[in-house]
Amino acid sequence: MLRNSKEGVAVQVSNHDDVRRRNLSAILRHVHRAGATSRSELTRITGLNRSTIAALVATLAELGLVVEREPDASRTVGRPSPIVAAGRRPVAFAVNPEIDAITVAIVGLDGDVRRTIRHVTDASPSAEEAVATATKLIGQLRAGLDADAIVVGAGVAVPGLVRTEDGVVRHAPHLQWVDEPLAELLAKATGCAVQAANDASLGAMAERFFGAGRGLNDLVYLNGGSSGIGGGIIVGGQLVGGHAGYAGEFGHVRVGGDGMPDTAGIPGTLESVVTRQRLLDALHQHDGLELHSPTPDEVEQALLASNSSAVQEEIGRQLDHLAVALAGAANMLNPQLVVLGGFLAAIHAADPERLLAAVGGLTLGPNFDGLQISSAKLGSSILMIGAAELAFEALLDDPAGWVAANS
Repeated sequence: MLRNSKEGVAVQVSNHDDVRRRNLSAILRHVHRAGATSRSELTRITGLNRSTIAALVATLAELGLVVEREPDASRTVGRPSPIVAAGRRPVAFAVNPEIDAITVAIVGLDGDVRRTIRHVTDASPSAEEAVATATKLIGQLRAGLDADAIVVGAGVAVPGLVRTEDGVVRHAPHLQWVDEPLAELLAKATGCAVQAANDASLGAMAERFFGAGRGLNDLVYLNGGSSGIGGGIIVGGQLVGGHAGYAGEFGHVRVGGDGMPDTAGIPGTLESVVTRQRLLDALHQHDGLELHSPTPDEVEQALLASNSSAVQEEIGRQLDHLAVALAGAANMLNPQLVVLGGFLAAIHAADPERLLAAVGGLTLGPNFDGLQISSAKLGSSILMIGAAELAFEALLDDPAGWVAANS
C-alpha cells in the first residue's frame, strides 16, 4: 500500500524492506534534484516522522551518499534543523559524441560538473573510434578523482535514435552509425555500467529537473548541434519516448516545400534549412571570423557581436523556419515552455522577439496563450547533466542496494 504526501512523494507502508528502499530513494532523489534540504522539510514532504528521517539520513550518510551540516543559525527561528545535501563522493561520467568532437565530463551527484574535456576530431568518428576516445578521456578524468570517490557509471548522450532497452544506436545519420551497440562497447572498454539515450531527450530531462523547466510538467526541448537538431518532449511530467524510444525527432519534420535533403534523405526539413554550418559560413564570409568546432557559447558570442546585415539576415531566416516547427509542437502538444539548446539558443538570443512573434502567428490563440520560449538555463553543460542522470538512476532507485552490490 502507498501513502501519498501533499508533495506527491509516494512512501511504501507495507513490506519493511521495500519501505526502507523506497524511503531512502525518495530522500536521496529529492536532495539530488531539489538541492540541500532541511530534515524538517524532508519530514514534511515525505510524511514520515522526525526519528525515521533522522535514521534514513544517517544510513545515506554512512553510505557516503549525503552529508549533513548545521544550518545558518542567524537565518532560523527556533530550534535549527540539520541540512541534508547530496554528497560529493558519488560521481558519473557523461559522454557526448558529435561529428566534430567527443566531449566527456565528470558530474557529481550534487549537480556539479567537475571537469569537462572536449576532444576535437578531424572527421566524423566511427562508433569504435568514439569508444576509444571516450575511454581515453574517462581514464584521464578517473585519474583525477579522490581516492574515496564512488563511480556510479557512465551515461552517453547520442545525436540519433537509441534503443532504450540496451543502448544500441539504431540510426545516427550525421555520424553514419547504424545498429551500433555503443553502450555495450563502452562498458567493456571502461569497466563501467553504461546507459545511452538520445541527446535531446536527455536535455529535456535535465532542463525539467535542474533548469528552465523546474516545476513544469509540459515542455518541449530542441537541441541544435553539429550533428543536427533533435528534440525531447515532456508531457504530464513524463518523458515521451514513443514505442521504442525514438520520439522527438523535430529535425526531420518538414518546414518547407523545398530545400536540400537532410542526412536521412528527407527534403525541406528543419535541420536541412536551420544549420550551425550556415551560421558559421555567414560569420566567416561577412565578418572574417573562422570558428573551428566551436562550442554553443562561442557561436552565441559571435552572433551577438556581429554587425553584419547578412549575418542578421541568416539568423532571421533560420528563426522563421524554426518558428514553423515550434508552432507545430505548440498546436499539437500545448506545452507550457519551449527550451532551446545548442546553436538554437544562440539564434534565439540574437532576436527572441522575432521568434516569439513568428511562432504566435502560426499557433492557435489558446495554445499560444502563456507559452514561453527560453534558452536552456544549463548552457553548455546540459547534455553532460542529462547523460549523468542515466548513470545515477540505478543508485537513486535503490541507494543501499546499489552500494551493497558494488562495494
